[in-house]
Amino acid sequence: MDGLKKRLNGSVRYRLSFSLSVTVIAIALAAGAFSFVSAFNQAEELQDDALIQIAALADQSAPRWTPAAGGTELKDSDNDSSVYLQTLGAAASAQPHRTPLGKMPVLPATLADGLHTIDWERGAYRVLVKTIHTGDKIAVLQETSARDDTAYRSALNTLLPFLILVPVLLFLIAQLIRKIFRPITELSRQIDARAENDLRPVRDAHLPSEIRPFVLAINRLLARVAEAVNIQRRFVADAAHELRSPLTALSLQAERLEHLPMSDSARERLHILEDGIQRAARLLNQLLSLSKAQTAAGQADAEISIRDIYRLVLEDLMPLAKAKHIDLGVLHGPDLAVRAKELDLYTMVKNLVDNAIRYTPAGGRVDLSAEASPQGTAIRVVDTGPGIPLTERERIFDPFHRILGTEQVGSGLGLAIVKAIAERLNAGIQLDFADSAARTGLAITITIPGPEQA
Repeated sequence: MDGLKKRLNGSVRYRLSFSLSVTVIAIALAAGAFSFVSAFNQAEELQDDALIQIAALADQSAPRWTPAAGGTELKDSDNDSSVYLQTLGAAASAQPHRTPLGKMPVLPATLADGLHTIDWERGAYRVLVKTIHTGDKIAVLQETSARDDTAYRSALNTLLPFLILVPVLLFLIAQLIRKIFRPITELSRQIDARAENDLRPVRDAHLPSEIRPFVLAINRLLARVAEAVNIQRRFVADAAHELRSPLTALSLQAERLEHLPMSDSARERLHILEDGIQRAARLLNQLLSLSKAQTAAGQADAEISIRDIYRLVLEDLMPLAKAKHIDLGVLHGPDLAVRAKELDLYTMVKNLVDNAIRYTPAGGRVDLSAEASPQGTAIRVVDTGPGIPLTERERIFDPFHRILGTEQVGSGLGLAIVKAIAERLNAGIQLDFADSAARTGLAITITIPGPEQA
């Protein structure tokens, strides 16, 4: 009961279906009851009319016709439908009693003309008493069971169409409501399938007029949100651009100070200052990359070789890998191609490999590979580092989020940039341990769909 109440409160479609079903059933019950009572009354009237007609025929036949002692029976194929004729005279008793044949009661002479219902031991009788033109009183009797059977059959025949049509009507109501609400269901499915950065207006074509104002309000809200996001991105990009010049000047001044004579403690502090300037410069570069990655742009028409991207990334990051004595290389495999912007693909792979090198201990290994799958082309980067705990994987792609306890210095934007580019390419991201048994290492797989999968 609670589940039905919750569903009715949470769905207009179920509420409408339930209300219409209850209304149809109530109307059907009322109509059925009215039809049943009407048919029953009509059967009673038919029996009374039959008794009146038989009495009229008996009146016309007198004195040629005289009931036998105890009455005359007009037989029918159904014994319950038999009609009895009886003369009421002074010899009749004051109460109904059994005839010699025991089939019907002998009625009292005191009965007034008209229709009566008399209860007897065999059942109830419908009686018409009439004074004929000879001055005699006659009675025409018939058991009410015959009338009741006819009435019930007639009433049930009247109810039969309701019993058949009401379930069909309820089914048709449910189907029609489902069809009417189909555009709304499809609209909710399309909105739910959108990425969080997809702020395009919702199409309002082929929508009911009652829903269109709601969709237009959503589109206006999406436009305001898109404008706010664009302002934020422009601010980040402009701030990063503005800060690059002062940082470049600081870096040049630090290099000049390096050639001046100074004490060991001052030189040590200068090295700390240079490291801080380099970290700030890297952070600005990552902010600019994130801003570009989050900017909506279409895919390029040309296909990019993954092996060529790997070669460019290795040329840039090989000095960092050698400094940590990390074995960085590409596993043997086919040279696959994907349809994407070269800069996007390069930025995504470079951030993956850069993270792998930074978080892999000295003497470790970072392998790059590519393989074709039913879902598309998979780019895979595997390292022998500590890996990412399962509890951290939900937030690892958030900007500026870094796992506590790591000694590496970073901005926390590398994987956020990877996610932004992957979403623009409709690519899927999968994280796993490089060594499932030891639960160490990290294997990141980016699956870029081809034209067929897209």
